[in-house]
Amino acid sequence: MTTLDKTLNIEVKASVKEKFDTLWKKHETSDFIKDDPVQFVHLFKNSRPEDIEIAGFISSLYAFGKREMFIKKLFELFNFMQMRPYEFIINFDKKAYNEDFNYRFIKPSDLIVFFDVLNKLYAKDKMTLEELFARSGKAMQTVGNKGQNKVFNLLQNVCNYFYDNAENIGDGYKFMLSNPENKGAMKRMNMFLRWMIRKNSPVDIGIWSFLEPSELLIPLDVHVGNISRSEGLLIRKQNDFKSVVELTNVLKEFDPADPVKYDFAMFGYGVNKAE
Repeated sequence: MTTLDKTLNIEVKASVKEKFDTLWKKHETSDFIKDDPVQFVHLFKNSRPEDIEIAGFISSLYAFGKREMFIKKLFELFNFMQMRPYEFIINFDKKAYNEDFNYRFIKPSDLIVFFDVLNKLYAKDKMTLEELFARSGKAMQTVGNKGQNKVFNLLQNVCNYFYDNAENIGDGYKFMLSNPENKGAMKRMNMFLRWMIRKNSPVDIGIWSFLEPSELLIPLDVHVGNISRSEGLLIRKQNDFKSVVELTNVLKEFDPADPVKYDFAMFGYGVNKAE
């Protein structure tokens, strides 16, 4: 029995679904892009796939705090890269890097370690981010993990790569690359996967194919958690990974093939409340 079955009768369930479908259709439009970190994925959409995935990955990891502040910082960072993220990473030399990019918890020393691991991925291990994520998913399938655990373990495997290949890991690096073993919501990573997997969307770029949209998990934060509880979609009080799974399972009752499209409904719900 799901959260929805426990809390809502058939009529109320249908009403919530209708409300969320209306909000999703209204807000999953190209107009959404300009004020969201997904804009940096679209900034490189006519570039090589490596530029898109690197830009998306960095942008998702920086997506915390005040929106206008991290968007400003990301523009500064990509301008420093001369709008060529892949070339910057492939040629990165930690000994020559002396830029002072700070954003809240993320210090220059954290970025050096992060860029150095990305350089190892692309230049030494001859892999892309897509290959790292896909390989992580396949590795989890071979040990029998399916469904929601597949995504959790995929993210754990990706995180392990960035931790195992890093030197001098600081608190900012740990915050930027949250470790799934801590059972947090992994909101930014799940948002990144939404961008990269969902196809036929005016917002999400959908250039990766190793997961189906039905396997994605809802990006959960305080805002989404509060809305979900107010609508009876989520019982669990903590905004942790168990709540991510619980809420995603409920949203699958609304649309089994694409449950995370309701991320746009959550955004629209907040907009309506503010108006």
